[in-house]
Amino acid sequence: MTEPHILLTGQTLALGMPRREMLESYHAWENDPGTILGYGNQMPQSWEVRANGWERQRSNHNYPQFEVVRLEDGAAVGMTTLNVDQMVRTAEFVLLIAPKERGKGYATEATRLTLDWAFHLAALRMVWLKVLEPNAAGVTAYEKAGFKHAGRLRGAGYWLGRPVDELLMDAVPEDFPGPSVVTSTVQPQGARPQE
Repeated sequence: MTEPHILLTGQTLALGMPRREMLESYHAWENDPGTILGYGNQMPQSWEVRANGWERQRSNHNYPQFEVVRLEDGAAVGMTTLNVDQMVRTAEFVLLIAPKERGKGYATEATRLTLDWAFHLAALRMVWLKVLEPNAAGVTAYEKAGFKHAGRLRGAGYWLGRPVDELLMDAVPEDFPGPSVVTSTVQPQGARPQE
């Protein structure tokens, strides 16, 4: 598959299926110093580890990933992930915007589209995330997409080599800022259009 397989279309972005041929780009984005800083990681991931994990991730229905695609030109500009806990119908949310695409306002729309999927298609009760406190741009994007502050883990992350707090944020369907792309465009199978 060389063209994006679009699942959900927003204003300027869409969510699509991750593509094997994009794996080298995903790996480069994940190992960019800005990404490592934002996630609080200290070490890059080797290509062998990333490549070997691809099939496991793709076949794990509790770990849906979405490629974030810019509608204007079909370019992949990021990834989102839901790490679903089926026992309680919640998920951890993770966002990655490609380094050259940061600062363009994509994080809020990509997050909102993923929440739309989570609440209206996956029927999740709650989605949560962790973000390092100094990551002000990330916090703002998540707030605009509907996440609320839920707590903090003191000294749990690293920013520029120093321990910092990780903020916990969560969203429930009632927090979804809408409008929903799913509910406005998807007709249940067998449903008759409104006349």
